[in-house]
Amino acid sequence: MGLEGPEDLEQLAIKKINGGQVKEGLKLMLRAAKGYEEAGMSEDAARLYKYLGYVLLERTKSVEKARPSLLKSAYLYLDLIDGEISRPEVDVDVLDEYCFSVLEIFATLDDRKSLTKYAEEFAGIYEDLGASYQDNNDIEMAIKAYESAYRYYKLVDNIEAYKRIAETMITLYGQVAESRLESGDIRRAAEAFYRLASFIRALFDYDIHFIEMMDTAAKNFEKASKIAYSNGDLDGTTTCLVKAQYAYLLARNFNRAKLIGLNTARILYQVISAHRSRGDEDMATEKLLELTEALMGIGKLDEAMGTYKSALEAKSSMEFRVRVRLAALKQFAALNSRGDVLEDIENIEYYTGRGKYTKALELGENAMKRDGLVEILEKIHAAEGVYR
Repeated sequence: MGLEGPEDLEQLAIKKINGGQVKEGLKLMLRAAKGYEEAGMSEDAARLYKYLGYVLLERTKSVEKARPSLLKSAYLYLDLIDGEISRPEVDVDVLDEYCFSVLEIFATLDDRKSLTKYAEEFAGIYEDLGASYQDNNDIEMAIKAYESAYRYYKLVDNIEAYKRIAETMITLYGQVAESRLESGDIRRAAEAFYRLASFIRALFDYDIHFIEMMDTAAKNFEKASKIAYSNGDLDGTTTCLVKAQYAYLLARNFNRAKLIGLNTARILYQVISAHRSRGDEDMATEKLLELTEALMGIGKLDEAMGTYKSALEAKSSMEFRVRVRLAALKQFAALNSRGDVLEDIENIEYYTGRGKYTKALELGENAMKRDGLVEILEKIHAAEGVYR
């Protein structure tokens, strides 16, 4: 490697690529990846091989040219997974990153056999982790691990396995919700009821069981909003009200959802004005996005797109883009009793909850390519300055 370590080579490679010397930059990036590998820095090596593969794919549009780098990355990540699960204390967030990268790569390579093999394998790892956490009464971590197992079993369409996990999740979320209610943490109890509803849907689809649990979530979000209001917390009030509005929508209680949406929008105009008068543009922007969601939920799409555009002008946020698509999907699912759309919503929320907004946005875009949603997506694109 001479006098240059892999870190130096990586920085130089990025500089070359950003400066337009892409071919030379990629050669340096490959040297850096090999350097990291030789130094035993497998995570950095895997990261750079993955980067190389995707840059080659983007430039050449050839999966075959990208394949060697992407496969190298995948197998390095598999080694990292083996190392992580051998640790006395597994870092589930780190494990998530590694597993996600492996499956993402095999999906990109259209290698269904490997994708299925490793998704099933990862599901088993997470199920074992979940059981271990559950045995140790660490319910929050058990839920996190089981949820990943559930997603991976769903990916390979292992119906028996994912329904088994769903039953476990219903039990665990039920315990969490009751515990939070007992401690007076109403807002987080509402979140637990909301998640509980999604696993009920996995067993019973969009029926009365799901509707009743989503209605319970909505009532608790509404109760949490009143507590926040009594404490003078208008920001917390509006956040809980928007969540209540959409939970009522999904529970098909349209009159309650509309009433809450109208009241929330009225409060939000005042809250946004107050934040702006104090010079707090960050909070004003966040509340503009909430106003967008509230307006979409009561069918005022054109008005909502105006506030959405204003929010993006202040802050170009991928999270905002995901949330707007989720709002449209939730309203559509509720109005049409569409369990398949709820499935998409739950997948998007899973990735959003793990901060993977790029993947969540990709899923949101695909989910909205349905009759009845395409026109809304076009209006969203127009507000975002994207014309297709």
